[in-house]
Formats: sequence, C-alpha cells, structure tokens
Amino acid sequence: MPVRKLLNRFEKREVVTAYFFLFPAVSVVVAFVLIPVAGTYYNSFFRDVTYLPRKFVGLANFSNILSDPDFLNAFRFTLLFTGMTVAIETVFGLLFALLLNEQFRGRSMLRAVVLIPWAIPTIVSAKIWKLIFDYSYGVLNFCIISFGVSSDKINWLGAPIAAFWALVIAEVWKTTPFVVIILLAGLQALPKELYLQAQIDGAGLWKRFRAITLPLIRPVLLIALIFRTIDSLRVFDLVYVLTGGGPGSSTKTLSVVGFEWYTSDLFGKGSAVSVITFCIVFAITIAYLKIGRFRESLQ
Repeated sequence: MPVRKLLNRFEKREVVTAYFFLFPAVSVVVAFVLIPVAGTYYNSFFRDVTYLPRKFVGLANFSNILSDPDFLNAFRFTLLFTGMTVAIETVFGLLFALLLNEQFRGRSMLRAVVLIPWAIPTIVSAKIWKLIFDYSYGVLNFCIISFGVSSDKINWLGAPIAAFWALVIAEVWKTTPFVVIILLAGLQALPKELYLQAQIDGAGLWKRFRAITLPLIRPVLLIALIFRTIDSLRVFDLVYVLTGGGPGSSTKTLSVVGFEWYTSDLFGKGSAVSVITFCIVFAITIAYLKIGRFRESLQ
C-alpha cells in the first residue's frame, strides 16, 4: 500500500475520532444554547401572552418596546452603568495587576485575597452590600456618622443617584478581580529582556509602561474589556437583589425589564428585549475588535 494512502487513512481515522469526542460537547451547546436562542428570536415576532391566542406580529414587539419609556430608561441606565463600571474596573484591575506582577513579600497571599470577591456568588455579594448600604443599621452609614463625614444618614438605596453609585461600588468590588486575573496573566507572559534593555537605555517607569507594557498587553486588555462589557450589559442578579430596579424604576436594566415582561406573561416582548440586548452586545463587541485592532495586535 502506498505511503500516501496509508497516511490518508490515518488522517481520516483521526478526524472521525475527533468528531466522536466533540459530539457530546456540541450536542450540549446545540440543546442548551442554540435551540433556546433560536426560540427566543422566533418568539420575538409573535404576540405570545397566556390570555390571548398566539399571533404573528412581525416587528410590532420591537416597535412597541422602542417607544416604551420603561425600556428607554432601562436602556440609558444599562449603558451608563456599563460605561462607569467597566472604566473603573479597567483602571483598578490594571493597577492591581501591575502591583501583583512585582516581587515583594506576601505577594502570594495578596493574590489569593484579591480573588475572594470574585469567588463569592453574586447573590450573596448583593445581599452583603444590601446590609452595608441599609439606611437604618447599615455599616456604611454608621461609619459616616461615627467619623463625622456627615451628620445625617444617606439613603443609599432610596435615592436614584445614590442607588446608582451603590450598584457601581458593589459591581466594581465583585468583578475587578476578574480583570486583575486576565491582565496579570498577560503581564506574566511579557519578556523581561525588554524591560532590562529599556532600563539600560534610561527609560523611566512611565515610559516603560507606555512604550512596552501597554502595547504588548493590548490583546489581553481588549479581552477583559469585552468580557466585562458583556457581563455588565446583561447584569440582572445584582440589581434584582440590591435595589429591585428602584427607587421607582430608576435602576432597572434591560435584563430586569425583560424579566418583568416575562413574569407578566408578555413572552413576545420579553423575547424582543433579549434580542435587542444581544444586538447591542454584538455591536459593541465588533466595535471593540475594530477600534482595538485585535487582529493586528496578535501579529
């Protein structure tokens, strides 16, 4: 038998074996991801409520929610919340990653401590922060009064602006370690020779950071931004537990509005919100990749 035919036979066997091992994972993705997503898209074009016959309405659900004040407020709040939290998490994540990348006593312990907020489930974290921000017996108001910062308690969860910053603080505390982990992994992979050569050439700390560190970790930084932006745009559990979308509807996010319409048996409108959220996430992700020149930075 010719050698080429023998190699082709082995290659075909390897391909078949690869498909065999991939089949369970692909089946799970299709069953629990692709089919529900396709069902959501399909359902968004129907009037789907429990007390009326199911009816195809085309884009009526989308036109209705795009003119709904509750949805528009949630859309603005979600974008503002995402922009603020992602910006703060990126700055703090980069600072902590740079710190943990240096050699000093107790570095291993500090790395473990930094991971604690991220390891706590979001619902538990939200409950903890709800106790901290409580108007009557919260730790934060107790500290404010005790240290003389203010003579009056702050209604953190009862005023729109205060509730917004309470959510931002809770989200930043919870998810900044995720950014730290990704950026620290990128920093650990940078060649040390570049920094040694830069020091020999007389480059200062800021110049080394601007000319070496920042350009080389740009792909990793972009990945962190994408993941954090996606998570922030679809935030639900933190808002639902901490503020419930209040006071009033000032802190409702897109996910909260969609959930409320689902629980009100407006399945078509809820599905339309999910589709719009996906389109926003997809558009922002593409913008990140284009602006950040992700493909160029990997070459």
